[in-house]
Order: sequence, then C-alpha cells, then structure tokens
Amino acid sequence: MSIQQNLEHIISRIRAAEARAGRPKGSARLVAVSKTFPACDVLACYDAGQRVFGENRVQEALEKIPALPPDTEWHLIGPLQRNKVRKALEHFTLIHAVDSLRLAQFLDTVAQETGKRPRILLEVNVGAEDSKFGFSPELLERDWEELARLGHIEIAGLMCIPPPVDDPEEARPYFRRLRELRDSLAVKSGMPLPELSMGMSHDFETAVEEGATLVRVGTALFGGRAYAPAPSF
Repeated sequence: MSIQQNLEHIISRIRAAEARAGRPKGSARLVAVSKTFPACDVLACYDAGQRVFGENRVQEALEKIPALPPDTEWHLIGPLQRNKVRKALEHFTLIHAVDSLRLAQFLDTVAQETGKRPRILLEVNVGAEDSKFGFSPELLERDWEELARLGHIEIAGLMCIPPPVDDPEEARPYFRRLRELRDSLAVKSGMPLPELSMGMSHDFETAVEEGATLVRVGTALFGGRAYAPAPSF
C-alpha cells in the first residue's frame, strides 16, 4: 500500500481504539516516526495529511526540516545528548525521552539561557529492563519534587517503551502502569501532565485503549527500514 493508504488505515485504527475505550475522537495523535526515511517520504506523508513527525537524532532531523512546510511539528523521540540540547530546543516542539533528573536540570539551564520553554516528557523504564534508559517508577516519584521545581521547562507528561512482546495484550499492564503513574503524579503536584507517549507499530491500539495521547508509528506507515550493514573487517 502507499504511504497515504497506510496513513488512512492507521488513523482509522486509532479512532476505533478511541471508541472502544470511550475516549473522544482525536484524543490520541499519531507521531509518524520518520527516522532513516528520506525527506521525500516524509513530504509524501505530509501531503497525505500528517503533520507530526518523530525523529531519533537531532542531526538527521536538521537535514529534513528545511524540506517540509513550516507548519510541520517535529518531536524528538530518541535519546538526547547534552551537546545537542541547544539545537533540539530550537527545532522540536516536544522532547519525548528525558531520562534523568540531571538531563532535565541541564535542559532547564539551557532553556533559561536561551529564553526557551521546551515541552518535555519523562521517560519511564516501566519494565525495569537493563537495556533501556529512563526513570524507574520509584525513582521518578522520589525525584518528582525537584523536577516539578524546574521553572524553565514544561513537563507535559510521561513516555515509555515497554519490553518487546509478541502479543500486544502483554504490553497492556505496562501502558496501564504508566497511566496510573502519570495520574498519581498529576494529583500529587497539581500539574496537568496531559501527554502519554506510548505504543508503536505493533501495539498502538492497546496503548490508545489504555490512555495514550501520542502513539509513535513508523514501520506500519513507511514500511520496513533498510539499515546499513555493519562493516566487515
């Protein structure tokens, strides 16, 4: 199928999941994960009606941003290195993967220096996986008061990547845990924390049913990625 057909199919599945959960139409938004895909594919997706795109790396995004119309919304969904923070604050509407108090404090400092007020999400390692970054739920609750005091960033909500599973239903407890954690922190702090970034190509419908406001879909939209082979020595 074409990118336009894929987009229409994904949006219809998101809307159906919203309806099953009794959620308002449009309460979950698609972030089209365009990492590794060329600007021409991103533009084709834009022309089909998509406006929000997610990139993993600042440098790759900077190569594509000039090729897209100015109303395109760019999200940084991959890990953020400190030396890329200034560029990220210039070009991204939302930073999804702030994975430590230290990084949040650094973002706050740079935001103060530059006059920016970035919207960020805090990444939570809901599966307690050694291979993944992010706050444990316990650490996030412990660090919450310090995070909430940062005056130059807007904590918009939480983000997670659950452990890989074959059946999307197996991801449901992780999505539910993130939503419950967000709700608890919102009540504790009085902050609205409207965003939950969770769900990808294989499980986004389950994530929407559990409260996702942002789902990150790439493969189901653009097709499989062709990564460069590792060099042989």
